[in-house]
Amino acid sequence: SPPARPQQVVANPACPEPQATGDGEAPLQTPVTDGISTFNVAHGRLNALAGFSVDARVLSRHDYSGDRPALFSPIDLALGWGPMTDTATIAQLNVRQSNRWYRYGWVGNPPLDPGAIIRNSANMHMIPSDAAIEKALDAVQRDDRVRIDGWLVEAHDRGGWNWRSSTTRDDTGAGACEVVYVCRVTRF
Repeated sequence: SPPARPQQVVANPACPEPQATGDGEAPLQTPVTDGISTFNVAHGRLNALAGFSVDARVLSRHDYSGDRPALFSPIDLALGWGPMTDTATIAQLNVRQSNRWYRYGWVGNPPLDPGAIIRNSANMHMIPSDAAIEKALDAVQRDDRVRIDGWLVEAHDRGGWNWRSSTTRDDTGAGACEVVYVCRVTRF
């Protein structure tokens, strides 16, 4: 079948984009390129850890406000790729988000090996690079197919607080979420 055509593509021309993953492929993490190390944002700075591109299904979304992380990231997306895009699999999972965590469960037997769920899904803290990207992220809904292109980062506020992204796709628990500075949002 032909590849899906984007419904909406929003990019920040001032934000350098990393190499993009292919349609339906696993997330792509690439080395930080020359000339990219720090992004200055309203509430502090972001240190680039790696280029990042993910083509995924939105398993859940949760908006945040009023806390320190929300100054950087007003939205979390729980994303699934590979077998975690399958409608029958997702229908058997109870997916929820709260307090910057993504949780899932099932009744009876798991619809997929739990290790495969871990390797093919993650909670991601989205840091919009500009107002247009923030608006595009606001439009993303559960079950959408999206491509997010940007940078895995460590955020630092002016008070000394920091928030570091995971740089692997197979970790769980505290510190396992990706913190993504978003340069481009594509909805399919």
